[in-house]
Amino acid sequence: MKTSEIADLKQLIDYQTSAVVSSTLIDKQVGTVTLFAFDKDQALSEHTAPYDALVQIVEGKALVTIADEEFPLQAGEVIIMPANIPHAVKAVEKFKMLLVMIRSK
Repeated sequence: MKTSEIADLKQLIDYQTSAVVSSTLIDKQVGTVTLFAFDKDQALSEHTAPYDALVQIVEGKALVTIADEEFPLQAGEVIIMPANIPHAVKAVEKFKMLLVMIRSK
């Protein structure tokens, strides 16, 4: 993605069969912005991260689990996954998400 250029998030990444695809849009010392495309039933297994992370669903439907609590999300919705708390993401159907992580001291 180029700076100072309008882009459609849905068009910046393609789905791949039985896969999770990612594309880093911004990678700076202070944080990252990454676009993901999940095929149906694909997932990121439970893990923790040292920083809060904002997930925005671009299209489709996902199930985000935070500390064993499930949150169904669809296009246009966002959730913050808190730092150091176990979380996971699963595709209920094909979906794309934007992940924004801001690093702090």
